[in-house]
Amino acid sequence: MNFKRAIFPILFFLTLNSLYCQTATIRGVILDERNIPVESATISTEEIATTSNKNGFYQLIIPAKKEIVIHFNHLSFKKIQLKINLQSAENFEFNPVLKTQIEQIGEVLVLSSEEKKIEGIQNINPETVRTIPGANAGVENILKSLPGVNSNNELSTQYAVRGGNYDENLVYVNEIEIYRPFLIRSGQQEGMSFINTDLIQNIDFSAGGFQAKYGDKLSSVLDITYKTPTQLTAAIDASFLGGSVYLGTSSKNTRFTTSSGIRYRNNSLFVNSKDTKTNYNPVFADAQTFMTYRFSGKFQLHFLGAISLNEYDYKPQSRQTTIGTFNIPTAISVNYNGKEQDSYKTVFGALKANYQLNQNTSLKFIASLYNTREKENYNISSQYQMGEINTNLGGLVGDYKDIGSQYEYANNNLDAQIFNFQHKGFFEKDSNTLEWGVKYTHERIKDYINEFEAVDTLIVDSLDSSNQWVIPDFNTIDAENKIKNNRVSGYTQWSRLTTIGSSKVWINAGVRAQFWNVSGDSIASKSHFIVSPRAQFSIKPAWKKDMLFRISGGLYQQPPFYREMRDSLDNVNPDVKAQKSYHFILGNEYSFKLWERPFKLISEVYYKYLDDVNPYNIENVRIRYQATNNATAYAYGLDLRLNGEFVPGTESWVSFGYLETKENRNERGYIPRPTDQRIKFAVLFQDYMPSIPNLKLYLNGVYNTGLPGGSPNYADPYEYQSRLPAYKRVDIGVTYVFMNSEGKVKNEERNNKFKEIEVGFEIFNIFDIQNSITNTWVNDYYTNSQFAIPNYMTGRVFNIKAGLRF
Repeated sequence: MNFKRAIFPILFFLTLNSLYCQTATIRGVILDERNIPVESATISTEEIATTSNKNGFYQLIIPAKKEIVIHFNHLSFKKIQLKINLQSAENFEFNPVLKTQIEQIGEVLVLSSEEKKIEGIQNINPETVRTIPGANAGVENILKSLPGVNSNNELSTQYAVRGGNYDENLVYVNEIEIYRPFLIRSGQQEGMSFINTDLIQNIDFSAGGFQAKYGDKLSSVLDITYKTPTQLTAAIDASFLGGSVYLGTSSKNTRFTTSSGIRYRNNSLFVNSKDTKTNYNPVFADAQTFMTYRFSGKFQLHFLGAISLNEYDYKPQSRQTTIGTFNIPTAISVNYNGKEQDSYKTVFGALKANYQLNQNTSLKFIASLYNTREKENYNISSQYQMGEINTNLGGLVGDYKDIGSQYEYANNNLDAQIFNFQHKGFFEKDSNTLEWGVKYTHERIKDYINEFEAVDTLIVDSLDSSNQWVIPDFNTIDAENKIKNNRVSGYTQWSRLTTIGSSKVWINAGVRAQFWNVSGDSIASKSHFIVSPRAQFSIKPAWKKDMLFRISGGLYQQPPFYREMRDSLDNVNPDVKAQKSYHFILGNEYSFKLWERPFKLISEVYYKYLDDVNPYNIENVRIRYQATNNATAYAYGLDLRLNGEFVPGTESWVSFGYLETKENRNERGYIPRPTDQRIKFAVLFQDYMPSIPNLKLYLNGVYNTGLPGGSPNYADPYEYQSRLPAYKRVDIGVTYVFMNSEGKVKNEERNNKFKEIEVGFEIFNIFDIQNSITNTWVNDYYTNSQFAIPNYMTGRVFNIKAGLRF
């Protein structure tokens, strides 16, 4: 009897053990993008399901030695699928990070994030970035359609925000700060942005009043997140402007993932559309990879690597430009001799470690190294001739006469190395969030500059070919700089998401500090210290109308980088202090229905007072600082953006911006700053044919009033003030998608390896408007007159493109 009583527990135990050996366990913690646990998420397979608890924890027992698809679902987040094949009795930890819910509207993805809205951060859909046409397509192309963001150079990825300049914008990729080359002076030399569109998963942008966790810059933050694929994906894009290849991989257990891309670009189409005839042979190429290895559910290691090569070979031959009045049109002819050869080689690598200490605390460690080696060599002479256009003879030009010349020479070399090591922490409990960070940066710069420019040279005898040009040294720079800069910076900030009555409220307060020391072979060592407090407050009233109000401000300071310490003669001044900007921003977001479709109006007014300003001039895209803190300035304006479904099933927007920014140098009075872009109007529009929904149209248009500029770079701005003409440009693209989202050819039901096949046609600058970026000044020795010859940007250009998605 006792034996029978004992045998049943033994058999029961053996049965359970047998079943256990045929199963495996997956467990973990589900988090959102802010590392906050997600409660009530559903974790399911075809046969079983469970939910996460209030701490985000879940556990699921699944069959072993069998490929299982696990679904992670929550109403507020995007669904995640995980393919996994575990061994018997294996315990696997998987801690997914759920992204904000994405709604499919036609072929356009509209990302809605309540937390981003409350924090005053604009989220941009990566699919919009990929489809909208632009001469320099990418993230910056879309940013330039936003109010408060301005650029008058379609060949450049540089942009100015609310009166700031190109050096005042922070750029991050997966929380790793990104740097740009130093010597580039022309947009057509840039090639490509660092950011690879194919790798992007998320885009956040703030035009001011941003949190203390972001770095020490005056104007804006662009925060990019690269993909971590869950399966094998690939893409190929090609056009007359170049091409790209993307590959995303994931191991079976998703522990190791990679996102990699190779790009090539050739700007010949654009350069050849200018009025200057050239021999142009550029090579712009780069390779990037973002890798993730999950050692466990608590520890992850990321690697971001990039290699970039820009080879710019430019040999101008001649150009003809029409100036003068309608009644007396005049042609300026320029003959060139010489060439330009530039090289920009950059290497970047970063390691980032994430450690989840517990359900409330996460720690991050980031180490990065950036190296750029840049060479700039040009030796170009220009001979200018002028002749009257005879309108009675069909526009033929009469006899030309020589009016002047220009000679430009440079042999510049720069080697810069920047090392960073950073720790960041995050703690969240009871709706309170505490974030902190400390960062060490070492900068080493070697810069050799030898350049000069001579203008308006005198012809000894234009009829005697044996005589040579007399080239006086008009502007000469010869310098050698070797400097080191050590920086220690840190921040701490607190935020709370709570309610006041029925209204949702978000509060944020933080402070940044930085200490830096500059030293060099020919300069005395100098140290500086700054502190920058910042705060934000948002409230979403419980009204019938969906309204959100924000107020933010604080002191934003920008310690000088090497270029800001280098004056117009390239001498380094270690006494340059951090520029200060006091921000005050008041914003509103109003979401509503129009024509039974969703729309949103974003409005912001802002005021910035700037002290210890370091004045500068902009020559194309090169900034030349005075390297003194001898000015004060201000900027104020209004930004408006209305976005929504102007056409059912698509997202488009209209932007308007008003800006005034002026500076006072040495108490001489206020004059417009170089980025005083008064009026900005932009349209980004998407459409499709209802009868042929796979045929899509994209339009990108912008109007900017003229910037101050066009005067000689050696002129005193208080004695010579001028503005360039207004910048007007419209780009249009038409795309036909042969594949639908299920990877099937239209009107066919067979499966295909391709997820999407598309071909497209683009017209850049469809109205062929001549926009100028600078002026070249010459004297007519016969009339003792000075002429401004506009340097025009690109004309109308046609492009064909094709893309494959696997």
